[in-house]
Amino acid sequence: MFDEIMEKFEGSPSQQAVIRLLLERGFSVNDEGRVVSGGIEIPNTGIAREIDVDRRVVDSTTDAILDDEELRRIFQNISQVPSLMDLAPVLDLTVLSIQVTDAEQEGIVATVTTLLAEEGVSIRQTISEDPEFTDEPRLYIVTDQPLPGDLINELTDLPFVRSLELK
Repeated sequence: MFDEIMEKFEGSPSQQAVIRLLLERGFSVNDEGRVVSGGIEIPNTGIAREIDVDRRVVDSTTDAILDDEELRRIFQNISQVPSLMDLAPVLDLTVLSIQVTDAEQEGIVATVTTLLAEEGVSIRQTISEDPEFTDEPRLYIVTDQPLPGDLINELTDLPFVRSLELK
């Protein structure tokens, strides 16, 4: 899906940058063509400054979104999920980041969360990046406690794990 969306803007790397930002941040586009997060409007100048494009690029991108029925449905229904990952150091939480060999493989989340549960580790949040929307999707698990070394080794040895990082 991500590739299909980006193809619609293949002639404009600047518009692709706007699309990428909207998807990464979970920003919507309302009926007036304004970028919003929930009911809060985000100024196009702020978006443009963030990705180093002209404000008019943001305007033309949101116009194109509203003119395309498929894009309109996607960008009028996308939403953001609050993440505990950036708060982890402040709240004394552990973040486990797993990069996998094939993100479309079945059972990845189930296998990892089962191993944590069997070890008595309580999970506060699980975020699984969609392979359709990112080039190198990761599975993030936020826990209340540090992970035991034997569990880390067991997770690292799973056949679908490319890399594992603790934060």
